[in-house]
Amino acid sequence: MKNSFVIAACLALLILPAAVSAQSTSTQSGAGQSNAGPSEHPSAKIPRAAEGKPDLTGVWQGGTDRIGTWEETNGGETGFGARGPITPFAVKQPQPQPQYQPWAAAKVRESYDRRGVDEPMVRCLPPGVPRTTLMGLFPMQIVQTPKMIVMLFEVFHQFRLIPIDAKHPDDLEPSYMGDSVGHWEGDALVVDVTGFNDKTWLGGVGTIHSAKLHVIEKFTRVDENTIVYESIVEDPEVLTAPWIRHGNIMLRPGTRLDEYECVENNVDLQRYNDMLKDESVFRRK
Repeated sequence: MKNSFVIAACLALLILPAAVSAQSTSTQSGAGQSNAGPSEHPSAKIPRAAEGKPDLTGVWQGGTDRIGTWEETNGGETGFGARGPITPFAVKQPQPQPQYQPWAAAKVRESYDRRGVDEPMVRCLPPGVPRTTLMGLFPMQIVQTPKMIVMLFEVFHQFRLIPIDAKHPDDLEPSYMGDSVGHWEGDALVVDVTGFNDKTWLGGVGTIHSAKLHVIEKFTRVDENTIVYESIVEDPEVLTAPWIRHGNIMLRPGTRLDEYECVENNVDLQRYNDMLKDESVFRRK
């Protein structure tokens, strides 16, 4: 049903243009502006928990706008996201790119020129937040209780515990996924994430951040099949303005999370090590 081996190199190549755009627009304004978002008003037929809040429980796939099972929306000759009707709440494109400070934009460009050879996931490191949420190659499962939201990610066996109406601990240690606390604003789950290390990427190739990264996420279930997702990324050491992204998270009925072992079939690490030995690979033509 799903591949459980590392495909970080392929993923990196798919998003190379985003890294270039981020670097080239690092001095432009308007990072907080986007016309992305739901195309219609939320449906009145939103599944709800006993306490009346939208029920986010289920197995989901980020980064797609197709309705259906995993097989229906990820099969076919054209592959990922090829089939299934599109949700009426599909997020509009294009979206803004991160606005980097000049020194950081140079590092993004360097990583791009070196073909993303420093991709953290190649070394089986967690993708971080918000990157993991919209990683559509693998499913995630949400378990909801009145006081806690649990997110389980097949990729890298990652998980997030999101206590509701809680505060961040005072003794946070920097981590890949950060520390999350949530609250409800009407029908939207708002999650505040802090306490990161600086070892993950935000999205595309070389999209670095510092340990001062702060992410605010909003999960809004708008119908049976769709959660509209928004992330606001702030980093005063690396970015010149907040970076706002939108995306869809789609229900995948009947899907279960499989075992994922990064190391066992990881061919990317050896491939990238070989590239590092041959510097001619990185020379511009």
